[in-house]
Amino acid sequence: MNEQNIRGLIAKVKDGRLSRRSFIQRMLMVGVSAPLASQILAWNDVAMAQPKPAYKPTKAGGGGALRLLLWQAATLLNPHFATGTKDQLASRVFYEPLAGWDADGNLVPFLAAEIPTKENGGLSADGLTVTWKLKRDVKWHDGKPFTADDVLFTAAYAADPATAAYTTSAYTDVKIEKVDDFTVTVGFDQPTPFWANAFVGVAGMIIPKHHFENYKGAKSREAPANLKPVGTGPYKFVDFKPGDILTGERFVEYHVKVQPHFDTIEVKGGGDAVSAARAVLQTGEYDYAWNLQVEDEVLLRMEAGGRGRVIAVPAGSIEFIILNTTDPWTEVDGERSSVKTKHPTLSDPAVRQAINLLIDRDSIQKFIYGRGGKATASFVNEPARFKSSKLKYEFSIDKANKILDEAGYKRGADGVREKDGKKLKYVFQTSINSPRQKTQAIIKQACQRAGIDLELKAVTGSVFFSSDVANPDTYTKLYCDIEMYTTTQPQPDPERLLVQLLSWEVANKENKWLGRNVSRYRSKEADQAFLAAQRELDPVKRAALLIRMDEIFCEANVILPINSRMVVGAAVNSLMPDLSGWDVTTWNIGAWYRV
Repeated sequence: MNEQNIRGLIAKVKDGRLSRRSFIQRMLMVGVSAPLASQILAWNDVAMAQPKPAYKPTKAGGGGALRLLLWQAATLLNPHFATGTKDQLASRVFYEPLAGWDADGNLVPFLAAEIPTKENGGLSADGLTVTWKLKRDVKWHDGKPFTADDVLFTAAYAADPATAAYTTSAYTDVKIEKVDDFTVTVGFDQPTPFWANAFVGVAGMIIPKHHFENYKGAKSREAPANLKPVGTGPYKFVDFKPGDILTGERFVEYHVKVQPHFDTIEVKGGGDAVSAARAVLQTGEYDYAWNLQVEDEVLLRMEAGGRGRVIAVPAGSIEFIILNTTDPWTEVDGERSSVKTKHPTLSDPAVRQAINLLIDRDSIQKFIYGRGGKATASFVNEPARFKSSKLKYEFSIDKANKILDEAGYKRGADGVREKDGKKLKYVFQTSINSPRQKTQAIIKQACQRAGIDLELKAVTGSVFFSSDVANPDTYTKLYCDIEMYTTTQPQPDPERLLVQLLSWEVANKENKWLGRNVSRYRSKEADQAFLAAQRELDPVKRAALLIRMDEIFCEANVILPINSRMVVGAAVNSLMPDLSGWDVTTWNIGAWYRV
């Protein structure tokens, strides 16, 4: 089959004359593997497209039950305490921001009446003020009216250091003022090019003042609403078993009159990504499975049954490794991995450089992620204007061995390198799911050939991503030498993603390990670049500053990007979800429907 014939088949897939499954079957007949056939579709933006049927509901209710399956179970329902995407996703079922991001990176109003622009007077010409007009006639689930007082309270709640909210950075350097009951302004001390942070997306969910005003600051963790939310969203809270299941019912007074289509919602947690995919694609027990970190070849086999389909959308999520430059085995002032300590060997740039060379990114993409991601050396990959052209990756065991030889690390009788009595033996930690364990195995094998011994540790996802300050195995504790996970970019602008690289965001005991900088690595140059980018109104110069931050951490080989991730989920054929790679899966859950 020549290129022209393949393009003809792709055109048929695009206009609906040929199913994706049939395309893959025809490729198999001419010797093209199923993963490669799927990759061909991905390259042509076919497999990645969301279905757009003509039918949409004209009234709320009547859709029955919507059942979502998460292999990482939610542990709390306060969106400002979320430690991981699963808590953000669960909270968004009930709470709403003023605006969110759609699949194309555009702002969409939720509790706002409109998106601020210069044309409607919402954005000042000097970049110092944003005016939000709020939607009227919005009610909280308990019947109380939503007003500007709730918006102001949310900002004060999140900004209070004693609250220890993970969203604090979105509210600490802004001045929120009430104009009237349905108008608020956000003021900045300096021109601010990226103003859509406070009250937007995952950091912007508004909480009711009347339920939280007695629980802000030091009492924030005692609020009953942390586990029993009262929001403005399309579904009302029914029940929640942390680490297991969340249920809700249609909010009949929801401010979007034709939403939601479904009468009830269930968000089930636990298990693993493979079983979640199977429960949708093969058995149809659930309607949607989230975050399918499953080998693409496995997903293709499941799709062949015809019950459901894999949906993937472009995003800024990145699967990456942290090399801990602090000491995870020495306790200082009640915490390990303290910035007051130095790792015995990973503080050596030569060791970190060698480990980076031992990551076979191309094989990880080819044999594990397939259409679900792309090998990369950059922490930021989307949108393209923010991706470094300088950062490149290479896999070379020979070069790694040479670097370690020149740095003075000699092999012992056990084959493990050491220097000054310090062996290159590390605990490599991640969450439990098949792609991550297989990625660990690939890296471990290469490291062995360079005289580095890795002890692989896999932690249950609900524990690894939990907010339990007493648990030593949470990813923010970093009580290990090497750690791997995915971090999400919540907006099509990488400013908030790069907060993870700031010195004042280090996760530690004082902030209950909710600081965004899990790596603990600090760079004055990166801090300065971030602060300059926050003031730079020239989009080209601003992008260059943010790119430099990325380069500093990647060139230091503290952050080792592996795979630029798509948002991959599975839906039964009848479900029409509205997904965005720039927000959580449930960002517009009220608009989901069944045909």
